Amino acid sequence: MDFDGAFIHPPMPRKLSSIAPEWWDYTTLDSSLIAEAAALTPDRLKRLGRPGFRITFYHTLEEFYLTEALEYIEAWRASTPDNPVGICGPIGPTEQLPLVARLINSLGLKLDSAHFWGMDEWFDPESKREVPIEHPLSFERADRELCFNRMDKKLRIPEANLHFPKADTSAYRASWDSGVRCAVMQGGQGDTKHWAFNDPLPRRGRWKDEPPSPAEYRKLTTRVVDLHPLTLAQNARTSGGGNITLVPTRAITVGPVETWKADRVSIWQAGAHDNALGQRLTALMISRRIIDSSVPMSLLADHPNVHFHYYLGGLGSCAVEMH
Repeated sequence: MDFDGAFIHPPMPRKLSSIAPEWWDYTTLDSSLIAEAAALTPDRLKRLGRPGFRITFYHTLEEFYLTEALEYIEAWRASTPDNPVGICGPIGPTEQLPLVARLINSLGLKLDSAHFWGMDEWFDPESKREVPIEHPLSFERADRELCFNRMDKKLRIPEANLHFPKADTSAYRASWDSGVRCAVMQGGQGDTKHWAFNDPLPRRGRWKDEPPSPAEYRKLTTRVVDLHPLTLAQNARTSGGGNITLVPTRAITVGPVETWKADRVSIWQAGAHDNALGQRLTALMISRRIIDSSVPMSLLADHPNVHFHYYLGGLGSCAVEMH
């Protein structure tokens, strides 16, 4: 009741996820926002760009992945012993990695002062450590086999300048404050609208009725996380041949704190990871500065330099079709 005796309705509770009711995710958003995103044509999507948020379309996968690989070259070329520069790179997508090695070898670019940060790694609950490099899904193994081991030995980044996240995150976190500039953090976008493994949080404890505020989520550093069921299914689909039993349920991920230390955040969407709706939804939210931690990618609305890259052939359609 208010002071005049009128009944004041309490705020409407957020709806439960239609994917995993014990988690926050994009299905807890207002349905009108999701419908608006689904209605975006490619032309309207491209016009969502604004100062600090750039959108680029590519007509071929060759151009898409070559441009992604060139971000490594541009960052490392700027590195000097007095002003070292690095890049933080993803595993999803991976198609750019062999191109990076070929470009380094062709250009004869020595990487003595360059740095690289891996974004994330799987966590083994039995050993309570990061998975060993022999694990079939090891991200460090993929980075090395697809990229660094393919470079001429005389050109490679020194081992001390390769920073892969471990269960003990202290050394990795310290590397972000060691005087090395991160020119760009690359990423893909997962089904939960994450970058790296910055998934929405479980719906429990203090977050039972409302997801964390953007300010609270922004305080998260590199850490071990529980993974949303949708993320497990996605990684089984994209990397494990559909075998979800191969996919660990926890991972180590670079956090928003480190992300905001990167000069630019560069997100690459070829259509192989997130779907047609997801590729539209996060762009709409970032463009409008609609920030909600149930859609972690929307937090990038507050980063000063974000660039979304789309392969036009992978953008798809949100039209309902029966298959």
